[in-house]
Order: sequence, then C-alpha cells, then structure tokens
Amino acid sequence: MSFLWALAGFFLILTPIILIHELGHFSAARLSKIRVEEFGFGFPPRAAVLGQRNGTTFTLNWLPLGGFVRPAGEDDPTIPDGLSAASKRARFFVLVAGALANFVAAFLAWWFAFSIGAPAIAISYVNPDSPAFLGGIRTGDVILEVDGQKADNTNVISEPMYAKGGEPVELLVKRDGQTMTLTVVPRLEGEYDPAVEGPIGVGLTMADTGERITRGFGEAAKDAANTFREQVTLFFQVPAMIIRGDLSPSEARPVSVVGISQIAGQVTESSVSHNTMFPLLHFFAFINVALGLTNLLPIPALDGGRILFVLIEAVRGRRIEPEREGMVHVIGMLVLLSLMLFMIVQDIINPIIPF
Repeated sequence: MSFLWALAGFFLILTPIILIHELGHFSAARLSKIRVEEFGFGFPPRAAVLGQRNGTTFTLNWLPLGGFVRPAGEDDPTIPDGLSAASKRARFFVLVAGALANFVAAFLAWWFAFSIGAPAIAISYVNPDSPAFLGGIRTGDVILEVDGQKADNTNVISEPMYAKGGEPVELLVKRDGQTMTLTVVPRLEGEYDPAVEGPIGVGLTMADTGERITRGFGEAAKDAANTFREQVTLFFQVPAMIIRGDLSPSEARPVSVVGISQIAGQVTESSVSHNTMFPLLHFFAFINVALGLTNLLPIPALDGGRILFVLIEAVRGRRIEPEREGMVHVIGMLVLLSLMLFMIVQDIINPIIPF
C-alpha cells in the first residue's frame, strides 16, 4: 500500500509541478515571440503527436515526468526566431519564467489551503502528572490557538513549549463543543527526558472531528504570502543550520524523485484518511517553491546556470561563444544526472519512508 500511495503522490504532486514549470517557460517564450518547436507531455520516447499550433508540435511521451519545452535555437544564435538569438531581456524572462510559475502556483495553493481551513490539531494523549495534565489539558482536546496564534500546524504548538520553559503559555482549547482558555507552564530543558516526552507531556494528531482553523479571504492571502516568505528564507538558511548543528546532514539530505514520491504518498494518504486537502496542498506548494529555487541556482544545465551566462553577457558587453557555453551545460548535465542517479539509489536503499 505504501508503494501505491507513493505512486499516487507522484502523479498528484510531482507531475503537475514539473508541468507547471515547463508551462512557465512555454508561455514566456510565446510572449517573447520565440518559437517553441515542441511541448511534450511526459518525457521521451514519444508515444504520439497530439497536434500542432503556431509552429509548436504537442506530443505525448511514455515517461510520465511532467513535461518539457524545446525552444528553437536554444544554443544556436543563427536561428532568427530562436531562444539564443533573442535579446538578453527576452532570454532572461524565458529562463526565469519556469521558477516564477512554480512560485505563483505555490502562493495560490497556500491561499486556497488557508481559505478552506487547515485541520485542527488534537491531543492524542496526556501523560499523568505532566504540565499539560496539571494545566487541565485532556485527551481529545482540540488546540485552536497558542498565545494568540492560530494552531494550524504542530510547530505552532510545539515551538513555544520548547522556547518558553518555566513561563506560562496560554492555549485556546475546544472540548465537547465548548471553548475554554487553559494555561500550561512547560518544563525547562533537563527537567524531562526528550527521548520519552516533550516539555508538556502530550501527543499531537490531526483532529478527526472536522474542526478547522478557518481564515477569511484576505487573511488567507496574507498567511500564504508569509508562508511563502518563510519557506524561501528556510531554503537559504539550511547550510548555516547544518554548520551550527541545528540540522544533521541526514535530516537535510537531498532527495530524488523517489524520496519526494515517498513523502508525497504519505501526505496523500493523510489527506484522504482525514478528509482534508490541506496537507496535500501544503506539500504541493512547498515542492513548487523548492523546485523553483533549485532551478535558479547558478549551476550549469539548470535555468540558473543559463541565467548566469546571460548576466555575464550583460556585464561584459558580449556573449560567451555558444560552443563554449554549450559544453559547460553538457558537463553540468552529466554531473547532475550522476548526482540524481546516486540520490535515487540512496532513496531506494535507505528510503525516507520505509515500505
């Protein structure tokens, strides 16, 4: 069943995200009057030609990995209506448009997710004589707010408990249809065994009652923008967090399409079992941001690597010879494919989520 959920997660999350990225490139090329020779659904080998429109051949391919765009003259500036012959501004726009499409999709997904309401977090158990028990928290309580912040994810609940040891934390709780305010005082570090329990001694789970943390349309948009900003910031903070020891290398390890599919499968299963789209939409948005930012890194063969050559051309006043740039991207692609193969093997041998 884990394999089937991973397969479902792959088709529901990864395939659309890659397709969105390629649609961004395609739309920008069309707006820039750059001819696109082929827009493929899936990756070759080709299964069928779906049709032609405005000089573009639309194809269906056997490998279901989203899609691809093949612009005319990608590395040949002698082709008049091709990508390489276009202006620096047009090339920059086309290259960055894939990531921009992912960012827009992420914002819209979070906006919709917050609009329909995040699943509330419930207490799955309370340890006897724990700060939570002494504060009046009981199994089945639904946590609505923590110190005035909407509790739409477990971090909103757990982070203050670790950060405010010895200080009172106010919780807005719903129990048997009644809303009440409770106060707990988390234990200080060293007063509990973190291998056994947390600062207040409870377990957390998604509420099965259908209580949701709701937001208005404008508030949902604001929280979507804040979440987007937080995820972008986190992306660039990860190296420093590893150096400081806040993250272990195993926790921050890069994952392949196999590992992402495993996580996507678990998220899909959680959404189905709890009858809520929120986990699926949240993960969809998160991977859109991750894919967009990764593609903008200045690495040969990625969009960011090609953007770097455009910026170098803008600074030096003339472009690097296409043959030399093309060789750099070929070498970069070979390195990336080797790294991808290594990560796939790693995710199979040491899966993120064991089957």
